[in-house]
Amino acid sequence: MTLIRNLQLDADDYARLADDAPLPASGKVIVSLARWQQDHATLAASGLTIGVQVPNTVDVAAVLPTLADRPLIALEFPAFPDGRAYSQARLLAERFQFRGELRATGKAVVRDQIGFMARCGFTSFELREGQDPAACLAAVHEFTVPYQQAADAVTPIFVQRRRSGQ
Repeated sequence: MTLIRNLQLDADDYARLADDAPLPASGKVIVSLARWQQDHATLAASGLTIGVQVPNTVDVAAVLPTLADRPLIALEFPAFPDGRAYSQARLLAERFQFRGELRATGKAVVRDQIGFMARCGFTSFELREGQDPAACLAAVHEFTVPYQQAADAVTPIFVQRRRSGQ
């Protein structure tokens, strides 16, 4: 799968692990939040690098105490009109200062949304099949002057204008 990570095209070094799949001997895996909550002690002691997939219906503040030390949290965009993962990402990046990899996954991770996702705090993006990875990467830089404040700490145009007296 093609991945954009830290504003570069990259190979995905994490494998998805089904809830009923045995643990591999080594490597990096992404498990569901349900499996993480059920098998937390076993997974944490496994020696694996474990990321957690969090549904967009979950209150991230409620589950963060068990996820804060994870190297990766993957948030789901199951459909284009469902933007709850944007809010989850901003909370994780801004309020909770999550510094691991924050990954956007799902059907709505498309070129037109990647720039907005990056502004909300996402650091990696699982691209859908059929997308041009170079075009998706370029989309991150398509808008150079933001109108709103966001997790990326870029100064919005209204603040720039206020400072310059315009």
